Amino acid sequence: MKNHFILFAFSIGLLPSSIFGQNLPSIQLDRPDQTECPFITPNKYIQIENGLTIENFENNQKAFNYPSTLWKYGVNEKFELRLITELVSMKSMSSTISGLLPITLGFKTSLFEEKGLIPKTSFIGHITTSRIGSKELQSTLIAPAFRFTMQHTLSDKIMLAYNLGAEWNGENEQYNYIYTLTTGFSLTDKIGCYTELYGFLSNQNVADHRFDGGFTYLINDDVIVDLSGGFGLTEGVHKNYISLGFSFRFNTVCDHVDIEKVR
Repeated sequence: MKNHFILFAFSIGLLPSSIFGQNLPSIQLDRPDQTECPFITPNKYIQIENGLTIENFENNQKAFNYPSTLWKYGVNEKFELRLITELVSMKSMSSTISGLLPITLGFKTSLFEEKGLIPKTSFIGHITTSRIGSKELQSTLIAPAFRFTMQHTLSDKIMLAYNLGAEWNGENEQYNYIYTLTTGFSLTDKIGCYTELYGFLSNQNVADHRFDGGFTYLINDDVIVDLSGGFGLTEGVHKNYISLGFSFRFNTVCDHVDIEKVR
């Protein structure tokens, strides 16, 4: 059996499976870490990545995602469509707000394949709507975001990935630069782990640096679960979080069945 990588950022597999006549690698994820992967959802597949998260902030504030879901559809081998829905509950000392965050629409497109020092690279673009969500959680403005996602193969069991991009907050014209750096390790054919450094940089706010890590378990080539957690490195911004995920994919096109042969 060939080794394959099970990473939180990209969960790449080299063990092929024959599904509807296609030879596919194991499911490859953008969750649960902050480093989005450069891989495209297989053609005509729908992939659903779910995560339950509890996040703690300063001043006893908490945020619950139950769940955050990334819906992906593979248009072809170079392009996928993306939809993000997040059911949340945000608690402070004096109030609790719950509902659906404004929906995010987007795409991912493949740019370069890995060759020597050139990493496998893709581009992700998102637009977060301002009004398509619960009234209490709507934003003032539409908020764009983008990332370049890059990955290097260091060995048959270790991979290095990183993102560079920017995102807007939806309330004003302020934006933050984003960076992520993660290393994924294949422990067995089914189990993988990662460690990650990531953060948000702005001219107007204090830099927000964070660290996280976790594990994945590949149930089969189309289903994977994950467990992760992290904490803030910058005082006064973010304390910690813990997350549990369940992700799967399926083909939207069934093989042709010859009715005469069945009879």
